[in-house]
Amino acid sequence: MEKLKIIYEDNHIIVVEKIPNIPSQSDKTGDVDMLTLVKEYIKEKYNKPGNVYVGLIHRLDRPVGGVMVFAKTSKAASRLSNQVREKIFKKEYLAVVDGKIENTKGTLIDYLYKDERNNMSKVVHKDKKNAKEAKLDYEVLVYNPIKNLSLVRINLHTGRHHQIRVQLSHFGHSIFGDQKYGTRGKGKQIALWAYKLTIEHPITKEKLEFRDLPEPIGTWCILKNEKI
Repeated sequence: MEKLKIIYEDNHIIVVEKIPNIPSQSDKTGDVDMLTLVKEYIKEKYNKPGNVYVGLIHRLDRPVGGVMVFAKTSKAASRLSNQVREKIFKKEYLAVVDGKIENTKGTLIDYLYKDERNNMSKVVHKDKKNAKEAKLDYEVLVYNPIKNLSLVRINLHTGRHHQIRVQLSHFGHSIFGDQKYGTRGKGKQIALWAYKLTIEHPITKEKLEFRDLPEPIGTWCILKNEKI
């Protein structure tokens, strides 16, 4: 069994680091997934018989790593899911993208259409049937002129399919290592990481912020000496 990195745990929620290339929940591949790993961890740690309840609140794309919260009770799951709908639940990402972005801060607003057959999304005209608005804010944290790569912080306003990957690619600064939408780093691990999660505790209502950074190796060397 993969070893879980536990960021926070109490009787109601458990926050973990999602391992890159492991699905958030079971899919047609049958590969081990994060939901199952969390269930197995709880079952083993607390010696629980039978099925263990763990509520899946949100997902990260399979190749993406970072912070994920799971609910340990149905009440916590319901309240956290409500926070997602009410946009109290906030996720921020780090990405290493191709090239130098002239405007160091900005907002991208596009309309995305999901191609179910190919499991890809694309930017389309807003009048296209089933097109959905996608909005994110970005901020350039550092630019590496030698490698011509930029470290960018992203705040999502909407949660569309492959949103960050599609919008940054359309913007002309695709994520390094993105096998579907990228221009550079083929065969490398995608440099996209869910580094910060802000929620309201489902029981105490306390505002909680969780952070988790990738190891500053490989493409993520750009993180060294940066205070995120």
